[in-house]
Amino acid sequence: MPLIPSFHEIRFPTGIAFRSSGGPERKTEVVTLGSGRETRNQRWADSRRRYDAGYGVRSLVDMNAVIEFFEERRGKLFGFRWRDRTDDGSVPPGSEPGPLDQAIGTGDGVKTVFQLAKTYGSVHAPYVRQIAKPVEGSVRVAVAGTEMAEGIAVAVDPASGLVTFLPGHIPPDGAAITAGFRFDVPVRFDLDQLAIDLSAFEAGAIPSIPLVEILP
Repeated sequence: MPLIPSFHEIRFPTGIAFRSSGGPERKTEVVTLGSGRETRNQRWADSRRRYDAGYGVRSLVDMNAVIEFFEERRGKLFGFRWRDRTDDGSVPPGSEPGPLDQAIGTGDGVKTVFQLAKTYGSVHAPYVRQIAKPVEGSVRVAVAGTEMAEGIAVAVDPASGLVTFLPGHIPPDGAAITAGFRFDVPVRFDLDQLAIDLSAFEAGAIPSIPLVEILP
């Protein structure tokens, strides 16, 4: 019997994730010239996040929870949600999302679907990151500064991050569309075997449980 879809809309145990390590990774090619000067080339247009959940495993109860989660995901096979406490919203940690936080598009009087996004930086080289896994119920959307009611003016898909304007509420030409939200990172296990050494674990050694972001 086939196992579909390839992504499970479930979050990795939050208590373990809070004590994990990791962050964004980029791939830059650096070529050093004979003069000692260098040239740099960006190989990836988007960053990709990597985490290690092993740092969050502090007990056999935690380890059992990871094993259960790993088995249900079939190792690398199924993706899942991960909360990155250092970067999980349209605003900095400790603040509440508002409908004006992030620009996600400009109306043209015709387009009805817009992708949630978060912009990093504002002056030198802003980076726009697609947000595909918003937290359900956390998204607030505004058109030209006026908040739109979810379910009446807009519909938000928590599995894709797509914002759809409903009939009678299509953004007019030139109107700025903004949004605020909480979000998870889509990830998968980056291994198909959990190598657990109980003697080492009980002596304080931290198991390695690598996770890698699934880019949209």
